[in-house]
Amino acid sequence: MHAQTSGRPVAGDDVREQLAELRRHHPELHALADPRRVAAWEAATDNAPPRHDDFGADGEGSRGVEYVQAQTLNQRARETGIRKLLGFAGTARRTPDGERPVLVDLLGGDGLVRKVCDDLGIGDFDILTCDASPHMVTTAWAAGVPALLQRAEQPLLRDRSVDAVLLAYGSHHVAPSDRQTVATEAHRMLRPGGAFVLHDFLVGSPVDVWFEEITDVYSATGHKFLHFTRDEIDGYLEKAGYDHREVVEIDDPYTAVGATPEEAELEIGRYLLNMYGLVKVFEGRTEAEAYRWVAETAKAVFRYPDTPGSLASCELRREEATGGWRVTIPRRAVVGVGRISSAAGKAA
Repeated sequence: MHAQTSGRPVAGDDVREQLAELRRHHPELHALADPRRVAAWEAATDNAPPRHDDFGADGEGSRGVEYVQAQTLNQRARETGIRKLLGFAGTARRTPDGERPVLVDLLGGDGLVRKVCDDLGIGDFDILTCDASPHMVTTAWAAGVPALLQRAEQPLLRDRSVDAVLLAYGSHHVAPSDRQTVATEAHRMLRPGGAFVLHDFLVGSPVDVWFEEITDVYSATGHKFLHFTRDEIDGYLEKAGYDHREVVEIDDPYTAVGATPEEAELEIGRYLLNMYGLVKVFEGRTEAEAYRWVAETAKAVFRYPDTPGSLASCELRREEATGGWRVTIPRRAVVGVGRISSAAGKAA
């Protein structure tokens, strides 16, 4: 289990305050920060116009409140995928003093990956949650999760300071022009034996269809972002200089539970509506009708060819242990893993 912060309010747009909190409560994470990069970030931020925050809390044009609500109500909705991503990241390094390996979650939002790890007792990492959204960083600290405001393509951490870098659950929000930089910067931050894990969804996949035909149409923010191809991901890893690389598909479903089949399906509808901020679905519908519409639409969109060991369409089943019902919406993600050889440090 991780040591938690006090949950006190920390300004999501104040990197200095976040670093001060890290120094007080998580010195091992504070030590990752590179003072020169922090100073350069602050200078650039002071001279730049404010960016729109799609995951902010200002209501119109943002979906941060709904997103956080979705994670709060169903924190384990993406448990299967998170477990697999942590498996790719590995837990290779421990010092003689018992120091835990460090994972940087570049698109950590409100700290979901860290909270799932704590909830399930999985993952053998100290995790630093990072995000470009001040609202997400504020929310993470309020939940007791140490977090740092930074952009994935401009990390503020030292060279060779971490053991794993995760870019997941929103990688398509990184502009194509910045994606190579993210892979290269992850390589810079990794110690010998470390791994960079890039997770997203393939162009033309059911997830791509969902974002284009549902999220873009029914959310307040729209969703005009490009997803990935296998060759694109492999190219980023190759150009960044990883010693070993692979690109694979994994099952990364959504799940929800309820006392009855109807309740379980309404829960998955509510989760997806909040997760993607589909506020326009409420127009002309009651809450229950909106959740039902989202659930039925997801069941129609998220369909895959039959593959041994993978779910091809929505599954609703009774859980013998609890007597309740679990609904699973299939989703397949693409994951690129770049690894640095353990021998790299000896050659340096």
